[in-house]
Parts: sequence; structure tokens; C-alpha cells
Amino acid sequence: MEKLIGRKKEIERLKAYTESKKSEFVVVYGRRRVGKTFLIRKVFNNEFAFQLTGLANVTKRQQLLQFHLTLTKYAKEVDWEPTPANNWIEAFHQLSQYLEMKPSKNKIVIFLDELPWLDTQNSKFIPALEHFWNSWASTRDDIVLIVCGSAASWMLNHLIKNRGGLHNRITDRIQLAPFSLAETEAFLTYKNAVYNPYQILILYMALGGIPFYLDFIKPDKSAIQNINDLCFEQNAPFRLEYENLYASLFNKHGRHLSIVEALATKGKGLTRKEIIKRSKMTDGGGLSRILKELEESNFIRRYNAFGKKTKENLYQLIDLYSLFYLRFIKKTSVDDENFWLNAIETPQFYAWAGYAFEMVCLLHIPQIKKELGISGVQTSVSTWHSPTAQIDLLIDRKDQVINICEMKFSINSYTIDKKYAENLRNKMGAFRQVTKTKKALFLTTITTYGLKNNQYSGMVQSDLKMGMLFEKS
Repeated sequence: MEKLIGRKKEIERLKAYTESKKSEFVVVYGRRRVGKTFLIRKVFNNEFAFQLTGLANVTKRQQLLQFHLTLTKYAKEVDWEPTPANNWIEAFHQLSQYLEMKPSKNKIVIFLDELPWLDTQNSKFIPALEHFWNSWASTRDDIVLIVCGSAASWMLNHLIKNRGGLHNRITDRIQLAPFSLAETEAFLTYKNAVYNPYQILILYMALGGIPFYLDFIKPDKSAIQNINDLCFEQNAPFRLEYENLYASLFNKHGRHLSIVEALATKGKGLTRKEIIKRSKMTDGGGLSRILKELEESNFIRRYNAFGKKTKENLYQLIDLYSLFYLRFIKKTSVDDENFWLNAIETPQFYAWAGYAFEMVCLLHIPQIKKELGISGVQTSVSTWHSPTAQIDLLIDRKDQVINICEMKFSINSYTIDKKYAENLRNKMGAFRQVTKTKKALFLTTITTYGLKNNQYSGMVQSDLKMGMLFEKS
């Protein structure tokens, strides 16, 4: 039996609902392949009063038939045989009838998986779900309704931002994020893949912390070999994943791809105006919605540059698989089956690794703060750039200190030479001059293997190594 790895906070939240003194309506969402269904089934040990999984690309009639067959199976427990429902109002009424006949001393857990698929065109599924919750489930104190789906646009627009009968009725929303490095290491260890931190980091930079992707890893092969097999061989499973991933999550996904591919061209991210220019999209509400959907699905992040207003937000690609696909897989031929084995330690590899390592660091800010000993200090995280200098990570602290973080990928200890030392001094000087800050500036390096001790390394207040990114937050 497969083991549930990580997800400590999510597990605690889900389990707490079984002890609640009222009915609960919980929405679990997140990108495809992130492990939503597995999490819910494991937490509740598959002991649901009723569980239904929507079918992809079928009609309302077929969805209702699936509902009828599923309910008939459960209803045998109470010696009842429901008749086929003609619509979703009837279907949910039958579900409430069955649950009222079912004796239970504990919370009654209902799990509706792949909810967006159930809402076929003109099905009136949402009004029926609203009626089921508002007129029956919410009037009791023993119901836990858990709904799950990957299609971010549907989950956001029809449930989380619902302005109809479900407005403010959802009691909790759990956005399931990819694994952290610590969870990835635990998952690989469970699979008997005994890798050192560097190998795990390379896997993470290429595939991200997606459990479904990591499950393909073969323990008897190195990280480099696994990436080559999974991404560059002729029938490699992740050659076609990119297009399928976005198509499964978003309606008219071509617009989402245009934004992702625009963001992949610039590491620090793009403003809204720059996205419009590079993606050739028009400004308006449609763009705002697409950006929000990508952000909620953990493909991009939105953040402010230091000292800038909210309207000057930057958007940055943080989905590591998408970045790897666009940098390498998309550009290679299926005939070049050993591409990745030959690409290691080339200039192309280092250009990608530098960007990907920065993204990994930005996804592990709690671990960085913990290593700096400032977990309890109020902070804000941002970037900063001027015509002459750029800082990719600033940690602005309430205790009158700003950590200026330099993130550098290297296969050995990183060396600060004379030229780079001068660049750092100029960068910090420009930052102080332009921002007029009176706070102390602490230079912080985050590298794979730490700094090499020399005449310039003393200018760094905190030398952090990749091992600290594997700490639990």
C-alpha cells in the first residue's frame, strides 16, 4: 500500500473536520498531478459515505448514469434501490435520501472528485449542488462535503468566487502545492531512490515537486539518467505532458501558454504591460482572469518590486517543469535520445540551472528565513532593479535589516572573485542610493556547496548552502 508522504498541514486540516460541530464544505484544488485525490483518499482511508468521480468529455446523461450506478452500489447497504435521475436536482435529492437512511455515529463524509467534469454544458449542476448544500447538508451538523478538481478556472469561478447560492458557504479551501524539497527527498527515499542533495536538486529543478512525475523515477539510475529517459527518449512520458497539462486545466489554454512562454523569456519576471507586448494579448479583464488562474495553479507568482506600488506587480514563471520544457524538451529532436546526458555542464545547462536554482530558492523562503534565524521576524520579500543593477531576492525585516540575497548555482564551492566582489559593492551602493533606506544591508549568498574562503568571502554576512533548503518548514 502506498504511503502518504508529507502534507502535514493539509492532513491536520482535513482531519479536524471530522471533529467539527457543524457541517463543512471543503474545496481542494491545485494543478494536475499534484496528488489531491490521493491525499483525500488516504486521510479518510477511503471510508466515504458516498464518493463520485466525474467522467471526462461525456454528456450530462452519461454523468447521471454514472451517478446512478454509484449510488445504487452504496444504497445496497440500506437495502434501497434508487431509480435513475433525470437531472441533478433529482440526483442530489436521492443522495440526501440515502444518507438519511444510512446510520452513522460519526461525520458523514461525501467526496465529489473531478467536480468540473460533472458540470457539463447546460446541465445545471451548480444550482443543484447549491440546493443540496443550502437546503439539506448545511442544516445538519454531521456532513463533511469535500469537492476536488484540477481545472483552476472552473474551481475559482464556480465555487471559490461564486456569487450565487454558494457565496460564502464554503468553509475552507485547500490549495495543494507541489512538494517541497524535504517532501521530495522523503518521497524518493520511500521509493528507495537514495540520492544526495545535489541529485535531488537537479531532479527538482527539472520536474518540480510533482508527486506523479517523481513516481516515474527509477532508483537504479542517476538523476541525470532519469531526466534523460523521462524527457528526451523517443517515447518519453514528459515530451507530450506540457500541452496536455495546460489543456486539462484551462479553457482556451492557448492564451495561458502565450503568457507562460512570455514569462519564460525573462528570469526576474514581467510587468502586465510587458506580458501584453511579448504575448501579443490585449489588455482587459480576460488577461486578469488568466493571470489569476495561472497564479492559483502554482504556475506563476505575483510579487512587488521593492518600493513599488501594487499596480506595478511583476509576474514570474515558477513552474519548474514548464521552464525545463521550454528551455530544452521543446527544442530537441526525438532522434537526440541522449541529449541531456551530453548537455550537462554546458553553457546552456548552466544558464538554465542558474534560473531554476533561483526559482527553487524562492519556493523555499520559510527555509531561508529559518536558516537566517529570523522565522519569527516580520518580513516582506521582493526584488529590486535599476538601470544599472538588479537584486533578485530581498528580505526586508522589521528589525531594521535587509538581507540582499545572491543565489548562485555551482557544481563546486562558489568563488567570489575580484570582478564579482566589485559588482556586489556597486549593487549594494546603488540600492542604498536609489531607495534611501537607512536599514542595515546584510549580504547573503545561497549556493549549492557554499562559498570558497578567500579575500572576498568576508564581505558576506550569511553563507547558506543548499542543504538548508531541505529543512522542513
